[in-house]
Amino acid sequence: MVDITHKSPTLRIATAQAIVQVSKAETIEAIQKRIVPKGDVFEMAKAAGFLAVKKTPDLLPDCHPIPVEYTGVQYRIESLDIIIELTVKTIYKTGVEVEAMHGASVVALTMYDMLKPIDKGVEIKNIRLLEKKGGKSDRKPVPANLKTAVVVCSDSISSGLGEDKSGKRIIEKLKEWNLQAADYSIVPDDVQLIRDKVLALCSTGFRLVLITGGTGLSERDVTPEAVDALIDRPIPGIAEVARQYGQQRILTAMLSRSSAGFVGNTLVITMPGSTGGVTEYMDALFPHVLHVFSVLEGNRHDQV
Repeated sequence: MVDITHKSPTLRIATAQAIVQVSKAETIEAIQKRIVPKGDVFEMAKAAGFLAVKKTPDLLPDCHPIPVEYTGVQYRIESLDIIIELTVKTIYKTGVEVEAMHGASVVALTMYDMLKPIDKGVEIKNIRLLEKKGGKSDRKPVPANLKTAVVVCSDSISSGLGEDKSGKRIIEKLKEWNLQAADYSIVPDDVQLIRDKVLALCSTGFRLVLITGGTGLSERDVTPEAVDALIDRPIPGIAEVARQYGQQRILTAMLSRSSAGFVGNTLVITMPGSTGGVTEYMDALFPHVLHVFSVLEGNRHDQV
């Protein structure tokens, strides 16, 4: 199965369609009057569809078991066609397209089975996905030419006694969203030096500054204090989401201290100094956090 442990749960919706075509108007009439010998076709087929959605991972090897939180079936009759639309919803890490299509196909098969004694010309056709929401399909476009900087805060690395891994990891992850680090720098764990570096980046057109290191609990971990004094529009939800994401994977994530917000028009986010920590932060926040720039652009247009 595909590894989805790095993903975050979001609302996922999928609607699939199947069409059952009968060969005579009398079949449609029997369905509507509920006089088909095998029983109420619409209700029986709907129940079968519910079961099929729940059983999807039992039959398709690569499908993840998911918490199905809603399944709905709608019917529409057009001439000799019975159009089935089945919708599945969940709040989870992966989508429900296959569950919806499997459910719609079993609804159609159940109808076929119930109708074949009275109509030998029944056909099933056009099983397809109509719509999906959530996940990659709902991602906002990444702002073009977003000037980005990566800052590493570490006494040992700045003095040449250690090797930077977390900053390089951020740069690597940024490439997944077609973002390039136009500035990569290393500064000691010093409040004033960190502030000077952030202010210099903000004053030279950088819109996104990602800082790694100095978010722990020792006396030398001063990055949050340095950055907090500069932020004029804090966005506490960014750190909350990242911390919650980390907490689901390692219990000690609760000890990380981080800050996020705007310094002028620049979004500044502090992250842990470990490669695992920054990987989790990047997976938790990107690309969704970049939507803040679209919001800002929209606000500017509204003010024009």
